[in-house]
Amino acid sequence: MHQPIRSHQADAIANQPGLLAPDTTGMNFYRADPALTDLLRIHLPDALFHHIEPHLDRLGELAGGYLDECARLADRHTPVLHQRDRFGRDVQWIEYHPAYRELEKAAFGEFGIHALSIRKGIMGWPDKYPVVAKHAFTFLFNQTEFGMGCPINVTDGCAKLLANFGDEALQAKYLDGLTQTDMSKLTQGGQFMTEKEGGSDVGTLTTRAVREADHWRLYGEKWFCSNADAKVVMLLARPEGAGPGTRGVGLFLMPRFLDDGSQNHYRIVRLKDKLGTRSMASGEIKLEGAIAYAVGKLDRGFVQMAEMVNSSRLSNGVKSTALMRRAYHDAMTVAKNRVVFGNRIIDLPLGRRQTLKIMLPVEQALSMSFLTADALDRAEAGSQDAAALLRILTPTLKFRATRDARKVCGDALEMRGGIGYIEEFATARLLRDAHLGSIWEGTGNIVAIDALKRAVGRHGAESALAADLHARLDDSASVPQAWRDRLRGLTDRAVGFAREVAGKADNEADARRATSLLYHVASAVALAWEAHRIHDMRGDARRLLLSRLVIDHRVSPSDPFRLTENAAQQKIAALLLDDRAAGMSEVGELVLTA
Repeated sequence: MHQPIRSHQADAIANQPGLLAPDTTGMNFYRADPALTDLLRIHLPDALFHHIEPHLDRLGELAGGYLDECARLADRHTPVLHQRDRFGRDVQWIEYHPAYRELEKAAFGEFGIHALSIRKGIMGWPDKYPVVAKHAFTFLFNQTEFGMGCPINVTDGCAKLLANFGDEALQAKYLDGLTQTDMSKLTQGGQFMTEKEGGSDVGTLTTRAVREADHWRLYGEKWFCSNADAKVVMLLARPEGAGPGTRGVGLFLMPRFLDDGSQNHYRIVRLKDKLGTRSMASGEIKLEGAIAYAVGKLDRGFVQMAEMVNSSRLSNGVKSTALMRRAYHDAMTVAKNRVVFGNRIIDLPLGRRQTLKIMLPVEQALSMSFLTADALDRAEAGSQDAAALLRILTPTLKFRATRDARKVCGDALEMRGGIGYIEEFATARLLRDAHLGSIWEGTGNIVAIDALKRAVGRHGAESALAADLHARLDDSASVPQAWRDRLRGLTDRAVGFAREVAGKADNEADARRATSLLYHVASAVALAWEAHRIHDMRGDARRLLLSRLVIDHRVSPSDPFRLTENAAQQKIAALLLDDRAAGMSEVGELVLTA
C-alpha cells in the first residue's frame, strides 16, 4: 500500500507530553481490546482462533494508523459524479480519492471481509469462515472507516442472495466476481431499495418490471442507493400484472454494464450530500429500461430480500459497536493523559463515572453482537432453536446498539472537549457516522415493531430467547447463585412484558421500551455467562461487574435523590477502568453488595 500524503503535523509532535491529550493514532485496536480476544476464544474453535489472530493483529495495527489516515482523507475528499467522459460521451463515472481506493484494497483485497462467509481459502483458511470470525474483522475495520462498511455488507448480501436464490446461469456469470479478493476481478454489489413513496413501506414501491425475452426491463426511480456505481445490484420491482403490496414484488439482479461493455440503461441523477459516511457514494437512480434478471420466484422477492436485510441488520449492529469502541478508545486516551486541576481525568470521581457510562453500552453491544453472530452460525448449520433465537436477537441488537452509538460517540467527543468538535480529530466523524445506524435498514420504530409484533407476536421467538438465557445461567456455575436467580427473574419479567406489548395493537407505543428491556436483560445474562467462561480460561471475572451495572443503570428504576457513590461502587470502577484482573470471589462479593 502506498502511504497517503499527510496534510497535518506529524502525530509524534501532536502527542508529545505537555501538549493536548493524545488521540488513538498508532494504537493497535486489536491489542487494545482484550474483551474481543476473550469473546472470540469463547465462540470460536481453538484452531480457527489461532489462525485468524495474526490477521486481526495486522488489521488492528492498520486501523489505528495507516487506514485511519486514509479514512480521514476519504471523508474530507468526497466522491464526485461525472456525467461525461473526457471525449464528451455520455458515460457516467464516479471519481474517488486515492485514499478511498486504499481502504478498498484492505477491506476487499487483503482481508476479503465481504466474502469470508461465502468463499473458501481467504487468508489461507481452507474453508469458509463462520459469521463470528467474519464480524471480528467487520468490528476492527469499522473502527477506522464506517462508510465502506456499506459496500462490504451489500456486496456480501448480493452474493448470498445470488447463491441462495439465483439460477445456475446467473451464478456462473456473477457469483465469482462478487466474492473475489483479486481487485482486478472484483465486482462490488449494491442494494437499491428505497423509493420516494416510502422507505420501510416496501409494498408501496412503484418500480415496474417488463418482461422481454430472457430478461426484464426496469422503469422507475430508486431514491437512496448506496455504493451507487456498484457493478451488480439487487433490487425489488413489481412485474407488470402483479398484485399490490409486498407479495407482488420480485427480486432482480441488475448489472451496471452490459455484455458489450456499454452502461446499462439507468442513470445516477445525483449523489447525496450526507451528514456522515461521506467517503462512500450514495445516489439517486433513474431506471430507463434497465436490463435485469429475475432472482428466485417472482412472488417471493420481498421475502428473499428480507434475508439480506436481516443479515445487514446484524452487520449494522456490529458496525455501530465498532464506532462505540473507537469512541471509547479515544475517551480513555484523553482520560488517562489529560491533566486538569492537577489530576488526570481518570482519577477524578466524575470523570471515572462518565468513562464508565461510555464503557457500559460498548461492552453490552460487543456481547450481544457475538451472541447474535453465534446464533446465525448455528441457524445456518440447521438449528431451528437458533433460527428462532436469531429472529428476536437481530432486531433487538439493531435497535439498541445503533441508538447507544449516537450517545456514546457524543459523550466521547465531550470528553475531549472543544477540540473533539474539530474535524481534524476522529470524534466528530464518529458522531456523524453514528447517526446512520439507527436509520439504515429500518428506523428505530420500524425495528422495534419488527422485534415485538413479528418476532414475538407472530413467531413466538421470545420463548427461544428465554430458553437460551436460562441455559446460559445454568452454565454459569461459578457466578453467585443469588445473582443468577435475580437474572432469571428479570429474564422472565422482560419476556413477559414483551408478550404483553405484542399481544395488543393498543400497546404498540411501548414497543421501544420492551425491546430495550429484552436487550438489557439479555446482555446482563450474556456478560455473566462470559465472566464464568473467561474466569475458567484466565481467572478474570470482571465482566460480571458489567452485568451488575447493566441492571443497576439500565433496568432498575433509580431514585434521583439518592447518592450513588459508595466504597463498593468505587472499587467496581477501579477494577473496570484500571485494567486489573479480578477473580470470581472478589467480583462476586462486589456484585452482591454494591
